[in-house]
Amino acid sequence: MAHLKSAIKRMRTSREQNARNRARKSTLKTVEKKFRAAVAAGDAANAALLLRECISEFDKAAKKGVIHANKASNKKSQLNKLMNTLAK
Repeated sequence: MAHLKSAIKRMRTSREQNARNRARKSTLKTVEKKFRAAVAAGDAANAALLLRECISEFDKAAKKGVIHANKASNKKSQLNKLMNTLAK
């Protein structure tokens, strides 16, 4: 256990940030899962809306530093490719 006041504060802020990051990652997974379900169901209109939401969430997560920018870019590319298979 930390004894210095600054170390105690650092532990507290670290815990809070960890909780925020976990929540953001959970949101990413949920939105992606909804999009993939819409594509599997063949619902093009709903999938298009969910794709925009997915891209937005991935960009926000990358901007906040929750995930790496390249990972966000790769995920967006995968999801766009999946959306294009639905359009055919």
